[in-house]
Amino acid sequence: MSNIIKRNLDKRHKDNPKGEMSFIDHIDELRWHIIRSLIAVLVGGIVMFINIETVFHQIILGPAHEDFLSYRLMCKLGDLIHVSGICMDKLTLEFQNTQLSGQFMMSFSVSFMLGLIVAFPYIFWEFWRFIRPALTEKERKSARGIVFWASLLFFLGVLFAYYVVAPFTINFFANYQLSPTFKNIITMSNYYGTLSDLVLGIGLVFELPVVVYFLSKVGLLTPELMRSKRNYAILIIFVLAAVITPPDWFTIWLVALPLLVLYQVSISISHRANKKRKQRQQK
Repeated sequence: MSNIIKRNLDKRHKDNPKGEMSFIDHIDELRWHIIRSLIAVLVGGIVMFINIETVFHQIILGPAHEDFLSYRLMCKLGDLIHVSGICMDKLTLEFQNTQLSGQFMMSFSVSFMLGLIVAFPYIFWEFWRFIRPALTEKERKSARGIVFWASLLFFLGVLFAYYVVAPFTINFFANYQLSPTFKNIITMSNYYGTLSDLVLGIGLVFELPVVVYFLSKVGLLTPELMRSKRNYAILIIFVLAAVITPPDWFTIWLVALPLLVLYQVSISISHRANKKRKQRQQK
């Protein structure tokens, strides 16, 4: 971040020989980018909070309902290919609240998370506005559409987590029993924590191509390095898929395949970014 600030300040100093903008002024500008981003999250959160009962029942508790879209589609797919194991087990989820203010505070937490997701494109745009002056004209052109692609990848990750990973994870753990003596009564905060971690975590993981692009542009990452570490990456992906899904190969592959494709796409992105970087250096 300090390098970005320095490059940004140098760039503005060239555009403004009088040096009217000091380092403190530049930090103040970053602060306003952050404030505007927080305001966007707040606005999104307020909208969610106004409709919190509908939002909580339809979205947050969606994967806990037997008629959830993913469950119905998987059962239809199982009927088409004559594989009954694809259709998920009947859900037996029971929730409890163990704190006096638990449900009230949960309303704020859910509103903030969904507000953050909805406001992500604006947040990324605000930080891009701060970084953009530090880039050269060619770098700006090569990064054209970065806000769109970063937002698209994030939302794809969120949807993938919500409609694929979360239903399999919730269904498996909700129906797992060491003994019929034990009954699964899940705390509201534990369920929400699991869902939010999956959704936000995988949403950010899907930003891998964007991260790879910028690291490759500055020469910190090469396609050769990514290819040489591909076996380690595949192992990590499968371990991650096995941890967050039920222990059967179909669901593991269901989660791992998009991540493998994402890694391969990132190698291609790194190759193109490094090729352009080398061409500029030769001129």
